[in-house]
Amino acid sequence: MLPVAKILKSNGTEGDILIGLLNIDAEDFNTEEPVFVEFDGLPVPFFIESLKPRGKSRAIIHITDTDNLTDAEEMVGRTIFLDAEDDAEQDEDFTGWTLYDKEKLVGVVSDIEDIPGNPCLCIGDTLVPLHEDFIISADPQTRTLVMDLPEGLF
Repeated sequence: MLPVAKILKSNGTEGDILIGLLNIDAEDFNTEEPVFVEFDGLPVPFFIESLKPRGKSRAIIHITDTDNLTDAEEMVGRTIFLDAEDDAEQDEDFTGWTLYDKEKLVGVVSDIEDIPGNPCLCIGDTLVPLHEDFIISADPQTRTLVMDLPEGLF
């Protein structure tokens, strides 16, 4: 799961909530795919019914099953997640991004090899597994991907 927003506070009495965005723009949310909020240690899926950007780093959203102030208040302080596999496969094309292994430059991603269940980044003749456990950070503005890669990969 990839954290994409923090629920800051309720907004109004109809269940709307104000979120702070983390390394994602409001228009990058796919309302056809669920977002997840953790309850009792388990990710619970919700769909975004409406989304209104408020500047670059905030948005007001209404999600399924949050229909009143009490429901919205229960969400405050929680983190919104996207399914990292869906996000990597559908929303991000890392082609042209610069890849780092921690602080060491690895190279520029030339392609993505979409192996079912194991997508890989092509760096020259080397395939690098694109797995959420290896990703440290991804910055769309600078098009840099920082990973903690297994020893001996290169």
